[in-house]
Amino acid sequence: GFEFSQIEPTALVQKQGGPCAVIAPVQAYLLKIIITEMPGMKLSEVSHDKCKNLLIQALCNILKNCRAPRYRIVHLMRRRGLSPDAATKERSVSADPPASASASSGAAASSPADDPAGEAAGAAAVVAAEEGAVGGVREEDADIDLATEATPASVRELAAGTAAAALRDPDPQPELSPDEFHDRLQTLHFEDYDALARYYTENYSQLAHTYGVLLFMYSVFLTKGAEQVANEVSDTSEPLIHSTYGYGAQSLINLMLTGRAVAHVWDNEQDVGGLKLRGISEQSDIGFITLMEQMRYCTVGSFFKNPRFPVWVMGSDTHLTVLFSNEKRLVSPETLSETGRRIFKSYDPEGNNFISSTLLREVLETLDLVSEPAYVSLMQKRLDPENLGIILLNAFMDEFFPIESRSTPDTFELLHYNGIPGSNENNKVRYYCGSAILLEGDLKSICTSNPMVTCLQTKWPNIEINWHDSHMPSLN
Repeated sequence: GFEFSQIEPTALVQKQGGPCAVIAPVQAYLLKIIITEMPGMKLSEVSHDKCKNLLIQALCNILKNCRAPRYRIVHLMRRRGLSPDAATKERSVSADPPASASASSGAAASSPADDPAGEAAGAAAVVAAEEGAVGGVREEDADIDLATEATPASVRELAAGTAAAALRDPDPQPELSPDEFHDRLQTLHFEDYDALARYYTENYSQLAHTYGVLLFMYSVFLTKGAEQVANEVSDTSEPLIHSTYGYGAQSLINLMLTGRAVAHVWDNEQDVGGLKLRGISEQSDIGFITLMEQMRYCTVGSFFKNPRFPVWVMGSDTHLTVLFSNEKRLVSPETLSETGRRIFKSYDPEGNNFISSTLLREVLETLDLVSEPAYVSLMQKRLDPENLGIILLNAFMDEFFPIESRSTPDTFELLHYNGIPGSNENNKVRYYCGSAILLEGDLKSICTSNPMVTCLQTKWPNIEINWHDSHMPSLN
C-alpha cells in the first residue's frame, strides 16, 4: 500500500521493485500540489493528516486526467462476500438509480451496459497479457469475478464496515491468493471529483494497507476504460507490466502521468516506416526525462521535457524517481529563441546540431517565418555557402535569432526523490537537494559514471550540479 517515510513526511516508500510506475507518478503529483498550493512550506513540517489529504488529492488528479464521464473505483472487501442487501453479483442493477440514493451515497450503481464485471476483468487481462503480470493471473483465467457490483445503498454500509474492520485489525489481508483477491473486489462509480475524494478520505485504509497500489492501478484502468486503454496502447501484445520483473511499461507510465496510455514519449505522432506511432499530444502537468534518451533508445519531446509544473519523473534502465524544484521559472513560457532552437532540433532527431538544407523551408514554415521559395533559396545559399547540403544550428540561430535569451535562470536548486529505502542513505527515504548551474555554450560533457548528471543533461545540456551533504542520489 501507500506508505510515507518516517523521516520525510511527504515522501512515499517503495518497499520492493516493480510498483514505481505507479508510485513515482503519484509522488510527482503530490509534490506538484505542494509546490502550487503550499508555497514556502517546509516539507519536513507537513503534518501526517495533511500528507494523507495530499495523497488523496494526487490520486484524484491522476484519475481526473483520464477524462472519463465517471470514476470507477475498485474496492477490496475485507471479508469474503456481502449480505444480500448490501450488494449483488447480478448484472441487472438499474442504470438509473433513484436520485436520493445517489445523492446520499455519492456513488452510482454499476450498470450492465456500461460496466459489467467482465470489463474489469478485461482491464486485468490487458495488464496480464502474459503469465504472472498481475498476481500470476493468465488472460484465459480472467473470467474470475474481478468486480462484484455495488448498489448505491451499499456504499455507506461498505464504508462503515471498512472502518470497523480497520479498527479491529490494522491490516486484515496481508496475503491473498490471486483468486481470493479478485473474488473480493467491487467496483464503485462516482459522478464527481468531490464524491471521489470523500470516498478515499472515509476509506483511507484501502490505500494504506496491502494491495493499495494495485487497487489504485485497477481503478485507473477501469476509469479510463479497458477498450480505450487497449486502443491507445496500439500493440496489445506488449504487456503493461512485465511478466518476469514486474516493472511498468512506458504505456503505463504515460497513463499515470497524462491520462493516455500511448507507448511513446515524443510529441504528437511520428511516421515510422509508414506506421503512425502516437506520443504525447499536449503539454503535461508532470514532466518526464530518461537516461534512455542519452543512450538513443528514445526521444523525449517538448511536452514532457517542459511540463506545466517544475516536477519530472526520471527514468533509468530499471527504476523511476522524481526530480522537482520550487523555481517556477524552470517551466516559464519559451522565449522566441528557445522556440526556434527547439523547432530546429525537432528536425534533427539524432542530435547532430545540423539539418539537411532541403528541410529549411519546413523549419521556417513551422516557425511562421517567411518561407517563400525564392527567400528559402537565398537563405540556403547564405547558411550553406560551401554547398555541403547541411545547415548548422549555430548558423541558423545567428541568422534568425541573433539575440538569444532564455527563460531559465542560470542557477537554481533541484530536489530528488527515490522511494526505495536501499537507494537512500541509512536506508531512510528522504529528499536530496542540489545546487545547479547552467554553463555558457552548447557543449556538454558525457560522464557515463554519473547517470544522474547524464539524465539531467537530456533536459539541460550544459548543467552542472553539486549535491548538498556530499551525497549523490541514485536513479536506481
